[in-house]
Amino acid sequence: MSSFDRRHIIALSLLMTLSLSGCVTRPPLPAPRAVPLPEQPRGPSPEEIRQRNVEFFLDRAEAAQREGFLTYPAGASAYDYYLRVRQLDPDNRRAASGIQTIVIDLVERARDALRRRSFGEVTSFLNRADELAPGNALVAEVRAQLVRERSRAKQDLPQGEVVELPAAQLAARSADTVALLRGAAARIRREDLRVIIVAPTDAEGRWIYQQLREAVPGYRIRGDIKLGSPPRLLLTRPDGGGA
Repeated sequence: MSSFDRRHIIALSLLMTLSLSGCVTRPPLPAPRAVPLPEQPRGPSPEEIRQRNVEFFLDRAEAAQREGFLTYPAGASAYDYYLRVRQLDPDNRRAASGIQTIVIDLVERARDALRRRSFGEVTSFLNRADELAPGNALVAEVRAQLVRERSRAKQDLPQGEVVELPAAQLAARSADTVALLRGAAARIRREDLRVIIVAPTDAEGRWIYQQLREAVPGYRIRGDIKLGSPPRLLLTRPDGGGA
């Protein structure tokens, strides 16, 4: 075979190889795999927030109630916290029960003050209970008792001249109250009068009597102390007549 023939055969072989290689099917490239994005943290729903707030205010209300902060201080009392619960959940039973318990507590305090004939305290407790539960039957019952006890107290006291003692100044034991009592003591000695001391508490009654005695050394103040409100002195003559 001539060299020309060999070159021809080699060239033909290369051409066939190239033709066959062009006909080979390449496998498709895999599609790019989607990479999931990291999940964003989900915040609480509006309903979950409402329920959390309800529980928070209920806990605060019950804690304030245990500590005796029933209606004071404003904004941080048991009653105020229960109101916030009812704004979020009007039919909440724990809030309704808590408010009713506060009303009963105030009524019981009013009853205790009534037994001591501290009529001013009775009125104060009942007014607060009325604000929480208008028309409450327990409040109405104690108000009726208060009217009867006031009438009975007036019948128990002799008629006489009244010397009013301002309640706030008496509670503060102010200099004005001391001066008023000294003036009354001087008149009691001068006119030989008896005195009925009407005071909200036994301690205040004893303090008033002490001021009267100290104002007139050596003179025996005759009279009695009765619990009641408003605080005052009743000046009477020994024969039972008014001063």
